[in-house]
Amino acid sequence: MTVEYSADEIMTISAARMLRNGAVCFVGIGLPSKAANLARLTQGPDIVLIYESGPIGAKPSILPLSIGDGELSATADTTVSTSEIFTFWLQGGRIDVGFLGAAQIDRFANINTTVIGQYDKPSVRLPGAGGAPEIAGSAGEVLIILRQSLKTFVKQLDFMTSVGHGDGGDYRKRNGLRGQGPVAVISDLGILEPDGLSKELTLTSLHPAVTLDEVRAATGWDLKVSPDLRMTPAPTPDELLVLRELERRTTLAHSSESL
Repeated sequence: MTVEYSADEIMTISAARMLRNGAVCFVGIGLPSKAANLARLTQGPDIVLIYESGPIGAKPSILPLSIGDGELSATADTTVSTSEIFTFWLQGGRIDVGFLGAAQIDRFANINTTVIGQYDKPSVRLPGAGGAPEIAGSAGEVLIILRQSLKTFVKQLDFMTSVGHGDGGDYRKRNGLRGQGPVAVISDLGILEPDGLSKELTLTSLHPAVTLDEVRAATGWDLKVSPDLRMTPAPTPDELLVLRELERRTTLAHSSESL
């Protein structure tokens, strides 16, 4: 039986699969939150989700609109201060995975969430840094999820908000960044991972029905491709069912709130 799914669905499901059960995960709002909560509802029931506003062990039944969404604190094991989240948990080395989104990313997985265009006169002003720079610097490892196009996968960032692997190689070690940095970038076309030495993003997995030429055409630099390029496993019916139900509940709840 052929199971139909969208590019966003395979992106979200592929990202969720990368979260191991039991991991302590610092979650960004939007696509990262969707993927992290899908992981919690599928293969990772013991994942501990932490949000910047203070909830620890959040188990939302719907996706939060922001870090201040009451659903997070209401379903958390406990809620602490933002300063404790950053000093005790993140800077204390207690975060296994940071899960981030981005508006732009470059070949070394540095990300921009600040502005599109010139800083003083941007064409788009984005939400800003939030806790992303600290997460990118101190989490044990970082996952990044975003849709792939020439506007998002760029040769030169308009603004570097959060460092990934800097200018490559041992940049993080030279600059005293404790975490591993980005270990994977999951897009709607495939999965990219940093090369072991250069740290340049390399395409390691291609989503079904996507061609290598399509990925190259959506990348603003000369894309490196793994000699062991694999095919991303298609979403299972169960994964799609859980994801779609989560989205249905979220849409219903937020529609009701607006009435």
